[in-house]
Amino acid sequence: MGKTFYIFSSGRLERKENTLRFVKSSGEVHFIPINQVEEIYLFGEVDFNVKLLTFIARNEIVLHVFNHYGFYVGSFYPRETNVSGTVIVKQVEHYLDKWKRLGIAREFVSSAVFNMRRVLSKRNLQKGVESLKPIDEEIQKVSTINDLLLVEAKAWRIYYSFFETITNWKFEERSFRPPENPLNAMISFGNSLLYTAILKEIYYTQLHPALSFLHEPFERRFSLCLDIAEIFKPILVDRLVFRMINEGMITLNDFLREVNFAYLKERARKVFVNEFDKTLETTVYHRNLRRKVSYRNLIRLELYKLIKHLIGDKKYKALRMWW
Repeated sequence: MGKTFYIFSSGRLERKENTLRFVKSSGEVHFIPINQVEEIYLFGEVDFNVKLLTFIARNEIVLHVFNHYGFYVGSFYPRETNVSGTVIVKQVEHYLDKWKRLGIAREFVSSAVFNMRRVLSKRNLQKGVESLKPIDEEIQKVSTINDLLLVEAKAWRIYYSFFETITNWKFEERSFRPPENPLNAMISFGNSLLYTAILKEIYYTQLHPALSFLHEPFERRFSLCLDIAEIFKPILVDRLVFRMINEGMITLNDFLREVNFAYLKERARKVFVNEFDKTLETTVYHRNLRRKVSYRNLIRLELYKLIKHLIGDKKYKALRMWW
């Protein structure tokens, strides 16, 4: 398995013979062996051309681009090589069938709420755990995706209401574009890293990233990543945010603020990326497989479970955090 490379400096990424070369604005040169790369993240002002895109596409490398503020811009997703017409057809069938789609979407939300409760329980916030319990019944009662999204939004509001208690940072409510305070900025940045990690794992399966079930598929959006992220945001992003704040790895001095706007400075982004990458490689003991599995592999296993459901092998049961 190849590595993930993160580029924070400005410069030019290019093909040099049969490998990659990054030339910093200062003139410093770094070579990146192509056979060691699975995906590349660009956080600096980086120039590249079609020749570079053609080269990384041939080597099945996914490229993610973030802007100056650390906000996710988009991904270069090479032409898929692991294609299955059967799986694509089944994805479409399950999207078009109201009840099949609702069944999968319910499972995403049920898993997310369970994992929210698990995170709060680990923090001894029993009030939060109890506040989320009635959501389970509401999930089962809904008969449309729109109603389910309303229930999902309610669950996240309840869950987020305990973030100030956990971090001692101002939060108030979730704000997105742009994040209005440092805690929101950290959550948004972490969620973007999670979306891209999921996208890369989808690339190695037969699933199509634009065919989703909870979120509506739209042009220019890999909405299946948003579906799967519901499961993993409490597990991978929120717990990491709490740890970095509580251990002083990132402080309020690590943010730049403008009017109704906050974003992480470069040092904080580097710390976040490094800790997120280490988290993805951290292992937990899988009770069914009876071996240790990394968080990154848990994402891919989740996608394979979804495929088995779509083709009729085994009913989908989304991940519930047991550790």
